[in-house]
Amino acid sequence: MSISNLDLLDYFNNLLMPEKVKDFCPNGLQIEGKSDISKVICGVTASQALIDRAIELDADAIFVHHGFFWKGEAANICGMKKKRIAALLKHDINLYAYHLPLDIHHVLGNNAQLGKLLNIEDIRPLNVVSPEGIVMQGTINGGISGADLKAKLNARLNREPLHECPNSQLIHTLAWCTGGGQGYIEIAAQQGIDAFITGEVSEQTIHTSREMNIHFYAAGHHATERYGAKAVAEHLRSETALEVVFVDIPNPA
Repeated sequence: MSISNLDLLDYFNNLLMPEKVKDFCPNGLQIEGKSDISKVICGVTASQALIDRAIELDADAIFVHHGFFWKGEAANICGMKKKRIAALLKHDINLYAYHLPLDIHHVLGNNAQLGKLLNIEDIRPLNVVSPEGIVMQGTINGGISGADLKAKLNARLNREPLHECPNSQLIHTLAWCTGGGQGYIEIAAQQGIDAFITGEVSEQTIHTSREMNIHFYAAGHHATERYGAKAVAEHLRSETALEVVFVDIPNPA
């Protein structure tokens, strides 16, 4: 079975509703390829390695979380960007990218999937930030020590997180934002949350953790954002007759 590239665009738009968020890049069909699609590769970032793998697998389309044309970057199609786009155009491969819409989707999103992976209970948005779902919160029944949560993240994500441990109390409440969400730690602390999980860390994040007495975990940008694209792949596989493959390109960041 095949689907037109514009029908697949409509499918993704209806699923992820990009019109509901103001983003840092265009969401949707970023590079147009062949009109008929039967095989889709899903991955985290439209890197050269992912594009090369899609070419090897004879894919008609790629779906990613991190695509091209970010706000503030140079508009020139040169160097690395030229090589990536040239490969897509040469092989007539469509590129679909959804950034914040994939972070915040209530089922398939990176945040929702991380909460599911960690078996967090009572998952809901932290409603003092927008868009809704960009930061989630939940609870751990009975509590967990800071060291045990670090070990759990390591086991589930296959990456040892950085952990700033300002106290020895059990963690009962969590908030999280996958990827580069370290800036939300102060808001989480103001809401009385015991621990905050994200992908990255900044120098000032550690001081915030110490001074506001909130556990902080930087578990990896890529490691925390594998699961949205993977969930989309599983969804497409179950809901359509398309051939869909999730490809994980390892990244220690």
